[in-house]
Amino acid sequence: MHYDVNLSILFTELPLLERPAAAARAGFDAVEMWWPFDGPTPADAELDRLAAAITEAGVALVGLNFDAGHMPSGDRGLLSSKATSQRFRDNIEVTTGFAGRLGCRTLNALYGNTTDDTDPDLALENLALAAKAAGGIGATVVVEALNSFENTRYPITSSARAFQVLDQVPGTAFLADLYHLGRMGEDLSALIRDHAGRFGHVQIADVPGRGQPGTGELDYPSLLRELAGSPYQGPVGLEYRPVGPSEASFGWLEAMR
Repeated sequence: MHYDVNLSILFTELPLLERPAAAARAGFDAVEMWWPFDGPTPADAELDRLAAAITEAGVALVGLNFDAGHMPSGDRGLLSSKATSQRFRDNIEVTTGFAGRLGCRTLNALYGNTTDDTDPDLALENLALAAKAAGGIGATVVVEALNSFENTRYPITSSARAFQVLDQVPGTAFLADLYHLGRMGEDLSALIRDHAGRFGHVQIADVPGRGQPGTGELDYPSLLRELAGSPYQGPVGLEYRPVGPSEASFGWLEAMR
């Protein structure tokens, strides 16, 4: 398997612009991240600085989230709410432009928490707009299911529900986050066996604490072997909260290699 590091949750001991180089020093040649800016349309100078940090580190950007709101406060996406829809639309061109500049081909669109003005039809419309823009740079928009323990108002909490959304929007794929799905009790082996061909990206962390593999309940040696033998041949994103310093959290990976 080919692994990448999510710089929004690993190497957070460092400023964002120093994290791509830290990932490279740790032996990785690819990174991903959540939307790293405060708003949907950052200044060109901010985009330039981040692009330069990634390029100069010699790593590829393989995954990027669209603006999902203020995630530390509990926001989990913008596309399904009438109040935040325009912010999402404003962000589409910026995200696809930045991704296209760096050759990133996977863009994650978080659906959004359920609110009084949630509109499923609007969500599908916005997802289709994002997928069309992504297609223009050869990228795919992915949608993931989150666990309901930590995301109590997020409506997509199972692979089945995610597939229902994806079935309605051509040019989209499933982000199989094995941590969230594992917390929800899904049969991960069966999911890989039956649906890996629909995966647009995979992310991993252990259950229940979201630490690195080996710190919880999931049988990652078996799961990763099954994934390696599946139709999915893309990268696996390390999206865990390291137990200890980030650079000391990769021993499980060396053991598997």
